[in-house]
Amino acid sequence: MNLSFRNRIALHYMIATAIIVAVVFSVVFFVVQETVYHNLDNDLTYEAEKHTDEIKILGDSIHFINKAEWAEIEHREIQVNPVFIQIFDKNGNLMDKSPNLKGDELPFSKQEQFGGHFNENLNKKPIRQIQIPIEQNGKIKGYVVAAMSLESSNMVFLKLRNVLFISYLLLLAGLYFISRYLAGRSIIPIRNIIETTNRITKNNLNERVDLPAHKDELFHLSSSINELLQRIENAIEKERQFTSDASHELRTPLSSLRGTLEVLIRKPREQVEYEEKVKYSLSEIERMTTIIEQLLLLARLDANSITNSSLQVSLPVLIDEILSRYKKVISAKEIKLDFNSKTSDGMLVPKYYTNLILDNIICNAIKYSKENSSLHITISDTESGIICKIKDEGIGIKKEDIEKLFNPFFRSEALNHKEIFGNGLGLSIAKKAADAINAKLLLESELGIGTIVTIAF
Repeated sequence: MNLSFRNRIALHYMIATAIIVAVVFSVVFFVVQETVYHNLDNDLTYEAEKHTDEIKILGDSIHFINKAEWAEIEHREIQVNPVFIQIFDKNGNLMDKSPNLKGDELPFSKQEQFGGHFNENLNKKPIRQIQIPIEQNGKIKGYVVAAMSLESSNMVFLKLRNVLFISYLLLLAGLYFISRYLAGRSIIPIRNIIETTNRITKNNLNERVDLPAHKDELFHLSSSINELLQRIENAIEKERQFTSDASHELRTPLSSLRGTLEVLIRKPREQVEYEEKVKYSLSEIERMTTIIEQLLLLARLDANSITNSSLQVSLPVLIDEILSRYKKVISAKEIKLDFNSKTSDGMLVPKYYTNLILDNIICNAIKYSKENSSLHITISDTESGIICKIKDEGIGIKKEDIEKLFNPFFRSEALNHKEIFGNGLGLSIAKKAADAINAKLLLESELGIGTIVTIAF
């Protein structure tokens, strides 16, 4: 059965309430029935025991005493709920009965020979009976049976049952429509969420779901959807910015290449001039290759598709290898190295990701260091893990730009140092590599003084 959410809420609420009401009505019915039977049984027990004292036993014969007076009283008085009395011998043979029974007889029950109340029929009419034994000298001589009509009581039971049943059906019908109405009001925020999300497109991500007044589950759902929309909007904005920056970065060397080659083929030139232009073109191609490789690396880091990432290496050894790769640049700028390792070579880190992090950070530290400055690298072992600090005495970074440094293609004051080659992808790669191994990057800098990068493994 394909029901709407609103109808399902109403149906489930109605079923739950129907079960509870059915139990309550059943309890009410059986409590009333038990109360009526209890009162009847008390009256029957009293009458049976009272008439037991009016019995005369002669041998195997059992009869009522003063039966004539009993009959005369019945003629003079109108009995609203008459009591029928009857005597049986121990074998169940009729011995005597009250005058109001006339030609009828109360049934004898072998199952109730030793007392107890039960229902029977007298002349096709329901009655309630009690059957208690008559004893003499410790022996059972017979039984006294007392009975009262159950017609009025059964009428009460029938009316009560009908009233409860009709009330039950009316209650369920009313409950369904009321709960359906309330469910409809309760899901109004959900309708608003659906309408809002249906309006949102890639070009309309700034719209948000209205938050309900009450801080309930729907409020948290709406908040989660708004947060999700915000993350999607940020991601798409970053994607647009990334695509724009990547296009710009690749267009620049392509434009240079095209302009150089167009100029080169306009007229014959000397061999030296050809070689110069070809070397310049090769440098631009190398620049484009570096950008493309870094873009592919960023994409692989985003997709977590790096293989062989579990290979471990000693951190001091890895830093020595990286410094060796930049030995010529360090010598050319006459940078003094201060490498202090306070941990053993046995402290291992993931080789691939750590190499990406340190290579980019050390490369930046060397690239932006001033000539005849110092580069300090410190490794220490703490309770929380390995801490590596790289401090340069370079040009530094403006404080307002520090938060943007990990964005792809961002370079702080790039126009002020055009002579320093870079495309703003190194720190983005380092940040994504650090995230891949749950390492922490902290960058501190002061313009004109230098930069400190702390890596916590």
